Amino acid sequence: MTNQYLKMAVKNLRARSLRSWLTIMGLVIGIFLVVFLISLSEGLKESVTKELRMMGGDLIIIIPAEDILTSMVGGGKLTNSDLAAIERARGVESVLPMSWAMEAIKHHSGVETTFLTGVYLDHRVNILREDMGWTTTEGEFLKPGRREVIIGAIVPKEIFPEIRVGDEITIKGRRFTVSGILRSLGSRQDDSMIIMDINDFRSVTGQREGAQMAMAKVSPEFEVAGVVGNITESLNETRERRAGDDSPSFSVLTSDTVSDMVDGVLGIIQTAILAFASIAIIVGGIGIMNTMFTSVKERTKEIGILKAIGAKKKHITTIFLFESAIIGLIGGAGGVILGIGLSKGIEFVLSQDPYLHIQAHISPALVIFGLLFSILIGSISGYFPARSASKLEPVDALRYE
Repeated sequence: MTNQYLKMAVKNLRARSLRSWLTIMGLVIGIFLVVFLISLSEGLKESVTKELRMMGGDLIIIIPAEDILTSMVGGGKLTNSDLAAIERARGVESVLPMSWAMEAIKHHSGVETTFLTGVYLDHRVNILREDMGWTTTEGEFLKPGRREVIIGAIVPKEIFPEIRVGDEITIKGRRFTVSGILRSLGSRQDDSMIIMDINDFRSVTGQREGAQMAMAKVSPEFEVAGVVGNITESLNETRERRAGDDSPSFSVLTSDTVSDMVDGVLGIIQTAILAFASIAIIVGGIGIMNTMFTSVKERTKEIGILKAIGAKKKHITTIFLFESAIIGLIGGAGGVILGIGLSKGIEFVLSQDPYLHIQAHISPALVIFGLLFSILIGSISGYFPARSASKLEPVDALRYE
């Protein structure tokens, strides 16, 4: 019996195919927005979390701004006195300043612009090698005084496909030898950088002092939270002593606080996404309800015939609920397919740029949610028209014109 009702529902939708497809499109848009935007935001969250996991729990990041985004966009720097203040803070074992700049790199006849990073090659480099996992897959790590560079994992694959260990690159007229290829760090931006001794970096870029960021390693006998407070206090004292200092504020962050910040920001974004998508889904649900009420009116006489030959209220309700659920299922499937297709398309386009890469995260849970939610919306929207149809009296329905 159920199969028969399902066939009748499909037949009725086919008979009004244009109206059915227009109704379905309203639901497609809402589900598409949910799948598309959430997959990209989850991909961004996963990428950031992956990088944070590479940081040891005993590392503290200090940036010259109130948040990471402002630091990246604003171009602020920690001064030498700031770096000295961080080193003086109680519980700090060592401090590794990080400096970078965008520079044109020449290899053979090709010229590409990418990130150039300067690192200290004294005892502080152990923070990168032991705590951050900076090891080479080919060649060897940098050694001071050799005019060498190591390149990120993406450089020999996409930026300079022919580059090999032992080759030379030219930066502002200065030649450097590629001593090794860095293991992938999980971030496209990090994997696209070229790393050199800080002295070579300063001679090439002209950045003589300060750093865009610093990483402090906590001494084993101290708690990370306590050292964060000590660094903050030391930096505040240093900046208060600088007369007329109008430099930007700073942030002292651990991997946990950065992760919480990312979760908080993306949580707000995802809430906004769901709110906007819900409006589109509600509009789609109203469209289904309107279609089903119109269908009830058009098929009043048919309903009367069904009831006259023995169909009960639940049978009529089932037929109309099947129709609305089918609309919801097709709308959900269309939205999911469109959302996955566009998010993967954007991932592919952005993968061509070393600095704008975002990986779309498509989970089975997201796909199932999209389908079930659309079926639920379709069923709820079709319930009241179905209930209205089931209450029609056979005699009145047969007389309806």
